[in-house]
This record gives sequence, structure tokens and C-alpha cells, in this order.
Amino acid sequence: MSARDPNCPLCQEDGGTLLWRGPHLRIIEVEDPDYPGFTRVIWNAHLAEMTSLSTHGRDLLMRAVYVVEETQQAILTPDKVNLASLGNMVPHLHWHVIPRWRGDRHFPDPIWAAPRIAPGAEPDSWKRRQQAVSALLPRYRDRLVEAMNALLWH
Repeated sequence: MSARDPNCPLCQEDGGTLLWRGPHLRIIEVEDPDYPGFTRVIWNAHLAEMTSLSTHGRDLLMRAVYVVEETQQAILTPDKVNLASLGNMVPHLHWHVIPRWRGDRHFPDPIWAAPRIAPGAEPDSWKRRQQAVSALLPRYRDRLVEAMNALLWH
């Protein structure tokens, strides 16, 4: 049984749409219409820092982050992938893996910054790209599950 904190939202809930779960970590999809494919890799046990993990745990967690990034690059073809592990608001070990495109609402700033493009003011090309990326999400999810299952056997 993993250590849990009754006050931690990531201990009490998956934290988004569950895509894959293993004994040590899970991968969820973040519901964010501005950033289709936004994914989190979450350690199941309640830990706040990478240094709280064993060397093996750190390796496993980062290999999962890399699998998500590689799958985003292969299927969604973003201009850039942002990796972030903050935990300031939710001090439960997790990584954000965010596909980014030039011209998205915040580019080149982090998605947590003030948007450069106001909601509703996005150009039609942005809307078409969001629709195209959203159409790729089922393929992305399937490939991600396959890759994570393969990771367990290496």
C-alpha cells in the first residue's frame, strides 16, 4: 500500500482522466482545451521531492516522463514539449508534460503565465490546429499505453 495524505488531492483522486496506471505511478490526461495532449505523470505514493525516491524510483519516473514526451512528439508533432515539476500548489510528486505550438495562447511563455492571446481572439489557424491535434488524441492515448506497457518489460 502506498503512503497517502488525506489532504492531498493527488492522493485522493487520479488527478485527471486516467490513461495508464502501474504499481508506482500513473499517467493522466489534463482536461485543458487550449493544450490538447497535456499529460501528467504522477507518483502514486505521497512524496514531495524527487530526492525522496530511490535511484530506481527516479529512473522509473523519468523514463515514464520521457515515454510521454516521445509519444507526444511522434503523434502530436508539437513545436516544443515543456516539462515541469513544480508542486508548489500540490506538493505531491508529479511531472507536467505539455505539448506546445508557436502561436498558442501563451507561447513562448509558460502556460501558467498571463496569456498573450485573449480567449476568443485566437486566429482561425490556431483553431484549426487545435481541432487537428484533438483528432489525434485517441491515437496518442493508444500509443502511450502501448509504450508504457512495453516499458515495464525492459
